[in-house]
Amino acid sequence: MYKKNIGVAIIGCGLIGHKRAAALGRARLVICVDTVKSKAENLAKKYGAESSSDWREALARADVKVVVVSTTNEALASVTKAAVKAGKAVLVEKPAARNVMEIDSVIKAARQTGALVRVGFNHRYHPALRRAHAIFKEGKLGELMFVRGRYGHGGRLGYEKEWRANPALSGGGELIDQGVHLIDLAQWFLGYFTGVAGFVHTYYWKMPVEDNAFLTLRTLKGQTAFLHASCTEWKNMFSLEIYGKKAKLQVDGLGGSYGLERLTYYRMLPQMGPPITKVWEYPQPDESWKFEFAEFMDDIRLKREPSANLNHARSALRIVEKIYKRHQQ
Repeated sequence: MYKKNIGVAIIGCGLIGHKRAAALGRARLVICVDTVKSKAENLAKKYGAESSSDWREALARADVKVVVVSTTNEALASVTKAAVKAGKAVLVEKPAARNVMEIDSVIKAARQTGALVRVGFNHRYHPALRRAHAIFKEGKLGELMFVRGRYGHGGRLGYEKEWRANPALSGGGELIDQGVHLIDLAQWFLGYFTGVAGFVHTYYWKMPVEDNAFLTLRTLKGQTAFLHASCTEWKNMFSLEIYGKKAKLQVDGLGGSYGLERLTYYRMLPQMGPPITKVWEYPQPDESWKFEFAEFMDDIRLKREPSANLNHARSALRIVEKIYKRHQQ
């Protein structure tokens, strides 16, 4: 168990910064940083921490051992790179950078310093997805064939004017936003993809980034992921299906506005026909942030490479970049 007084800085005090602060467990929030100083002050006051509008101040502190980077996308790589150069362990929110070139500079810096960096793919820590992955690792699905995933929301009034609609800040639209979660989860089950196909399009929102992304990804073995990320979903939804030769897993919902989180296990019988079905439901509040941070603290204590790391984020960004380049042709 990590020490209670390990010092944490949160850089970026928006919605995700607040979620991260609430999930620190035994760690101690030392300083909150945001370019909008009132945001930093409000979060710091809640946890008895200090506040600043300059992230360099947080990196210079000896009592800060861990840095959580939850800024908008354009600052993720630069802040993370500076943090690892300062000798800090870092949890950086997905997508960790806007493109491959940016994340490569972070990877280089982390290798030079030996700093541990975890990328915030918190969906891996939802209970239905954790159990699904455990069932897969036990071999109960048999050889995997394909994954089908859908993830989407409907935006809100003024969505086209938010930072995610500005490519200079976001690096792209729905593909680099919710789409990278789908890519990461598909890779978590199938491994790295060598074949990348798909397209992005803006159907509804009047903005210079896409509101829908459609992907077909293939491994060397021909295992395939069919993925659709959308911000014209209107009713928030999440669905991930993992198909093996012996059984199928289906995860629906993420709690809250995405609906009750549920895992359904369909096991084929030797004679085929209707499968044996088992269902697990998870009505509790979302604790994925807490489980993810606790594992990162164990990574630091054990000096082990995080299970969701910069290489996984780079692989996802490589796919995103290929799709965007094809869209521009």
